[in-house]
Amino acid sequence: MTKQDELVFLPLGGVGEIGMNLALYGFGPPSKREWLMVDCGVTFPGPELPGVDLVLPDIRFLAEERKTLKGIVITHAHEDHYGALNDLWPGLNVPVYASPFTAGMLEAKRQFERSRSEIPVTIFKQGDTIRVGSFEVEAIGVNHSIPEPMALAIRTPLGTVVHTGDWKIDLQPSLGPLTDEVRLRALGDQGVLAMMCDSTNALRDGVSPSEEEVAASLTKLIEAAEGRVAITTFSSNVGRIRSVARAAEAAGREVLLMGSSMKRVVAVARDVGLMEGVGPFIDEEDFGYIPREKVVVILTGSQGEPRAALAKLSRDEMRNVAFSAGDTVIFSSRTIPGNEKAISDIKNGLIEQGIICLTDSDALVHVSGHPRRSELRQMYEWVRPKVLVPVHGEAAHLTAHAELARQSGIAEVPRLRNGEILRLAPGPATVVGEAPHGRIFKDGSLIGDFEEMGIGARRKLSFAGHVSVNLMLDGRLDIAVDPVVVPIGLPEYDDEGEDMEDTLYDAVVSAVESIPKVRRKDLALVQEAVRRAVRGTVHEVWGKKPVVTVFVNKVG
Repeated sequence: MTKQDELVFLPLGGVGEIGMNLALYGFGPPSKREWLMVDCGVTFPGPELPGVDLVLPDIRFLAEERKTLKGIVITHAHEDHYGALNDLWPGLNVPVYASPFTAGMLEAKRQFERSRSEIPVTIFKQGDTIRVGSFEVEAIGVNHSIPEPMALAIRTPLGTVVHTGDWKIDLQPSLGPLTDEVRLRALGDQGVLAMMCDSTNALRDGVSPSEEEVAASLTKLIEAAEGRVAITTFSSNVGRIRSVARAAEAAGREVLLMGSSMKRVVAVARDVGLMEGVGPFIDEEDFGYIPREKVVVILTGSQGEPRAALAKLSRDEMRNVAFSAGDTVIFSSRTIPGNEKAISDIKNGLIEQGIICLTDSDALVHVSGHPRRSELRQMYEWVRPKVLVPVHGEAAHLTAHAELARQSGIAEVPRLRNGEILRLAPGPATVVGEAPHGRIFKDGSLIGDFEEMGIGARRKLSFAGHVSVNLMLDGRLDIAVDPVVVPIGLPEYDDEGEDMEDTLYDAVVSAVESIPKVRRKDLALVQEAVRRAVRGTVHEVWGKKPVVTVFVNKVG
C-alpha cells in the first residue's frame, strides 16, 4: 500500500433505480486503480422504448479500464443482477465467480439465447474466500427469493466493505440459507468500514413475513379450492415452486409446470440438488385426463407478459390446457411498477371466463425477498459500519434508507447516484468524481445506444406513423408518372371523409408545380419541398407530424 492508495465505490447501475445492478470497487492510486465488479444486471423496457428487448448498463468506463478489471462476482441469479453478463462479458473477458445455481442458470440462459460466448465460471459459494487482484472476497449466506444468494465481505488494505446484495431476515425460509447472523456479527466485531445495503423495502415498516407463512397460506387455499388451481409466481423463486408442489401433493393433486423460463429454472435446480423431495411434474398432454379437483398448475406470466403461459390461458389460447368457471388463479407475486395495466388485462380476461382471481390483497400469497425497516436496523446492529451507502432503489427508497441509517446512529451516510465515484478511504466518504455511465439497449440480436438503435425515430413512428413518396421527373422536369404515396399508421380519412392518400397525392403534385422548372434541377430542393408539404398537410388535417421519406428521380 502507498500513500496515494484509495478505496472507491462506483455504481454504474442500480443506484437511483431498481434493476440493472452493476457495482465497481476500486483500489490503488487514482491514476492506476484495480477494479472488482459485482453483478451485471439488466432492467426491462417500458412502452417509451418500442421494440427494445432489454436495457443494459453502459460499460464505456470499463472498456477503458479493461486491463485493470480483475474479476466479476455475481451475488445471485436474478435478471437484474446477472442478466447482462452474456452480452457484456465478451468485451471484458475476465474471471467470473458465482454459486453453482447461478452458474447453471447462466449456462441455461446462454443456450436458450444461443449466445456464442461460453463464459468460464469459477464456483464461489457461502463460506468461500477468493483473491481477486487487491481484493479478498468472502461469500456470506443471506436469504432471498432465489437459491444461493450471497452478501460479500470485501477486504482491502484500507478497510472491509460489506456488499449485502439482495437479502432479508427469514427465520423460516422454504429454501435456505438463513442470513448468517453469526458471520455478520463477527465482521462487525472486526470492524467494517462501509456497507452497501439493499434499499428496496426501506419505505415499509416492520419485518417481512416468512416464506413458511406463505407456504401455509397457499396450502390452505389449494385444499379449499373446488376446481383447478393455477399459481403464477416469479420463475426464479424455487422455494415458492417447491412449497406449491408439496402443498399440491399433500392435497392429493398432480402438478403441471408451464412456461419455458419456469422449466429452465427447475431443471437447473434439480441439477444442483435443490428439488429433492419434489416428485416429477405431469405433461401438458395429460392435463385433460385429470379431474378438475386433482390438478395444480404453476406457470409464468405474473407480470402480465403477453406471450407468457398465464396470458395465453386468459385468452383461452392453450392447446392442451384450459380453465373454466369456478377454477382459481392465484397471483403469488408482487406487481412490478409499470406492469399494472398488463396484469389487470389478464385478470379481467380470467374473470370474464368465471375464474376466481386471488392476490396478496385477498390472502398471504406472496412475500418480498427484501428487508423492511426493522430488518435493516437489525443488519446495522450486526455489522456496525462506519459508512452506510443505500443502493438498490429509486430516489424515494434511497432517501428513506439514508434517513433510517442516520436515525440509527450511523455516522456517515453519503448521497450517491449512478456514475459517481465515492472515495471510502482514506478520510471521510466523499464523492470525488464521475465516470461515464448510462444505458444501452438490446434490440433483437444487436446492442447499441439510443441513437445507434434508432429508438428515437421508432418512437416518432409509433406516435405519428410514416409516409413514403416516390416521385419521377421527366427530361423537362415535369412529373413523369403519378407519384406513389404510401401512408403507414395514419388515419384512412380526414374529418371531412376525404381519403388521406388522395389528399397527400394532391399535396405532392402542388408542391412540385409550385417550384419553377429552372429550380427543379436541384432534386434535393424538390425532395425537401415535397417532404415539407406532405408533413404540413398531415399536420393540418390530423394535428400530428409523421415521419416522411421522399425519393425523387429523374428519367429521360
